[in-house]
Amino acid sequence: MRTQIVSGVLAVLAALAAPANAAEGNPVPSTQREFNAKLNVCNLCHGLNGVPRSPNIPIIWGQQENYLLKQLHDFESRDRNVEVMTWMTETLTPAELVAVAAYFAKQNWPARSAAAATTTPQPNGIAVCGVCHQQNFTGTLRVEGMTAPRLAGQSYEYLVETMRQYADGERTNNADMVQILKAIPPAQREAIARYISGL
Repeated sequence: MRTQIVSGVLAVLAALAAPANAAEGNPVPSTQREFNAKLNVCNLCHGLNGVPRSPNIPIIWGQQENYLLKQLHDFESRDRNVEVMTWMTETLTPAELVAVAAYFAKQNWPARSAAAATTTPQPNGIAVCGVCHQQNFTGTLRVEGMTAPRLAGQSYEYLVETMRQYADGERTNNADMVQILKAIPPAQREAIARYISGL
C-alpha cells in the first residue's frame, strides 16, 4: 500500500514539474503541444499569416516584443479591458506570456500590396505621434524602457477606434496616450489613422 501512495505522489509531482521544465527551456512534448494549441487560438483572430480576421483586430506579427508583453500583462491585470484577451492571458503561465510575445515579435509583418499604400500628404498633428512611434511609424524601444508599437500598416478601423478609446478614457493603460489623444479632435484623429494605415 505504501508503495502505491509513494508512486502516486511521485506521479503528481512529475505532472506538476512538467510545466516548470517547459518554462526552463526543456519542453515536455505534451506541454509543447498544449502551448502550440494556445498559439493556434491566437491565430484564430490575429490570422495564420499575420493578417487579422477583422480590421478591428491589430496585427501582432512583427510587432515590438516589449510592447506585446506589456499588453499581455495589461490584459491579465485588467489594466486593458478586452474580455477575450483577458481570458486568453489567464490560460497562459508567466513563462508562456514571455514566449508568446517573443514568438509573434519574430514573425514577419504582413506584406501590403502597392495599391494599399497611401499617397496623401501627412495630416496636421501627426508630428506628435512620430516623437515616440518614429517618423516612419514602425515603433521603437524608448530610453525609459517603454516601447512604442509599430502603427504603420495597422488597419484604419483599428487605429481610429484605439485613438477614440484613449481620447474618451475607455483605454487607460498608457497615461501619455490618453492626454495626447484627448487634445486631438475626432476629424484629425481620423485623418491620422487614414494616413498611418496606408504606410
